[in-house]
Parts: sequence; structure tokens; C-alpha cells
Amino acid sequence: MVKSIGLDIGNDSVKLAMEGGRLSIPNVMAPGSPRNLLREEDNVLEALDVEVYSRSLTGGWRHYFVGDLAVEDEDNMEMSEIDNKVESDQALIVSLVALAVAALSRSDSFTENPLIAEYTIGTGLPIRQFARYRDAFIQRLEGEHEVRFVSTPKYRGRTVRIIVKKVTVGIEGAAAILNIATQDDLSVKDEMAYYGTVGVCEIGALTTDFPILKKMQPDNRFSHGEYFGIASYLDAIRQDIYEKFGYHFQSRAKLSKRIRESSYLINLVGERRGDIKPIVDEHFKRAAVRVVDMIQKRWAKYPDAQAFYVLGGGASALRPYIEDLTHSKLPLRFVNDSEWQNAAGYLKMLKNQTYSDSLEKPSDNNW
Repeated sequence: MVKSIGLDIGNDSVKLAMEGGRLSIPNVMAPGSPRNLLREEDNVLEALDVEVYSRSLTGGWRHYFVGDLAVEDEDNMEMSEIDNKVESDQALIVSLVALAVAALSRSDSFTENPLIAEYTIGTGLPIRQFARYRDAFIQRLEGEHEVRFVSTPKYRGRTVRIIVKKVTVGIEGAAAILNIATQDDLSVKDEMAYYGTVGVCEIGALTTDFPILKKMQPDNRFSHGEYFGIASYLDAIRQDIYEKFGYHFQSRAKLSKRIRESSYLINLVGERRGDIKPIVDEHFKRAAVRVVDMIQKRWAKYPDAQAFYVLGGGASALRPYIEDLTHSKLPLRFVNDSEWQNAAGYLKMLKNQTYSDSLEKPSDNNW
């Protein structure tokens, strides 16, 4: 059976939205090697030790540590400003691993090996990349790929053959509004978002998109994207923490998790502790100033926008700092689970396309 998946390939994490569940894996990987296991991890996601093969990757089977297992690895790799997710091997590898985990977690068969997992995928690209790279993105994702789990608990020795039958690509931020504006059955939930004109500020790790949507359709002239994201601020925070405390966060993902959990105290040598919140506040306040300035400029260029939504993982992190700056002066709309809106929107985008295709099919009635 072909499963539909909303796939948000974020520069900080890869998120899957599917019927009845969701899955997130940090977009971090490291070269794989034999592991000296003293104990088996409690959770599959803690130990994604995999070999991956795809025609879209060069060099045959390759061994990687992915997600949480790579977060603390000294040789780990995270996405950078020069990476294009369409061409990035890392973005593809982490996405394939996420699809393989989703397939095994929902399979009733413990004997079928390889497990065949067929998908249709809804995903998205930043505005600046959409027109130029959409077709290449589709070609890279479609087709057959394989993921073999090496030492991952529960899945050790299992192989998943991933067959991507069809890929639909939307615009980051626009898909989020589709999710906000509609119910699960695609009926209208928010009439202003669905029928009106809205602006979006979708803050990611490396890019921020500003689509202007009229009745859910992006405006070609006024929709815009910026190569600005929260990753550079996280890197600056890591550097300041190291200089002040001598404490090294091995990855942005590890720091981001601490911030999400409001866990600002770090343990130092000699039973001392350090408070990193003042450092986080300093940099996030600067980021918020930049975001508010960009929103004001975009809204001034298109004052017909009835509302402006601030979305994405960066919006979740910066929300209190942005609200402190704007108060009632600039009414901005935030939503809960902001970082999941795109993935859920991509899944609805697939549903909407399936419904539209069914309406276009010729009737079997002869009259």
C-alpha cells in the first residue's frame, strides 16, 4: 500500500507528517564505524546507525550515524549556508533514514526483509529555490533507495527498500498556511487565511521566506526569500559559551534541544554550574530585531496583507523576543507547534491534489 507523507527537510531537522503520527530527526550525520556497545540504547532514534544506498548518491553503500547518534560525534556535519538541500547528500540521507524508520515503525511484519515501503511525498523548497530546482528535487527523490540498519536497537539487520512513486513540491510557508486554514478533511477552518490576503514570515535555520498569499495562491511579484536564519545565531551562542565557560556544544542541534527545554544550566568541571540564558537572550534579541525589521519592510511593500503570520522553528525560538519588541504596535500571528506547520501542510497538499485529480477524471457514466 502506498503511504502519503508530508516531508519537511529542514536544515535543522527532518520532519515527517503522516496519518496518525509524526517523526522528527535532527539533520545531523557523521561517518559511520563499528560501535563498541556497552549497552543497547532504549530508543530507536537514539542509535540510527545505518548504511544507505541510492542512485542519487555517489559511491554505492555508505555507512553513517544519523540524528541523535551524530549530535555528540566530534566528526558530525550540519547543514551550512552554502548547502542547497536539493543537491545536498546529507539532506537526502537523513530524509531516507526518516522514511525507513517510519516504515518499520508502522509495519506488522518482523520477517519481511527487505521491507518494501512505497510513498507519495509532499515536500517544499524556499522561494528562492522553488522555480529553479523543483524538477531536480523531484528527480532526486523519486525512484528506489535502500536503508540498512546496522546496530540500531529493534531494527538491527533490517533493510527497507523505499520506493518513492510521486513527489509534489510546494513553497515553504505557503504549505503552513494551508494547514492553518483547513481542517483535516480540507474543509475551511480559518476563512481569512483561506480566502483573504496574508503575509508569512517563515523562519528556518538558514533561510527565511516571505510568501504573500491571495486566496491561498502565492503572489509572484511580492513573495520573497532571504538567506537569513537562526543557525548563525546558534553558532555565535556556542562560541560565546565556549569562551566564557570552556563548555563545548558539539552541534547546533544539542544547543537547540537545551533551549527548547529551557535547560540553561550547564555542568562545569569541579561541580560548578554555568547559566547560559544571558548569552542566549543577547543573541536572540538581536535576531528578533532583524526579523521584525524585515517583516515591517515586507508589510510596507504590500500593505494589502490583512495579517502577517510568523512561523517555523525559528519562530518558536524567537517568539517571546519578537513579542517583547512589537507588543500592540505590530500585530503578528503566531501558532502553536509552529515548526510542524509545513510538514502537516505538505500532507494536506497531497490530499488536495488527490481530490483535484479525482474531479478531473472522466466520468464512467455514459450519459
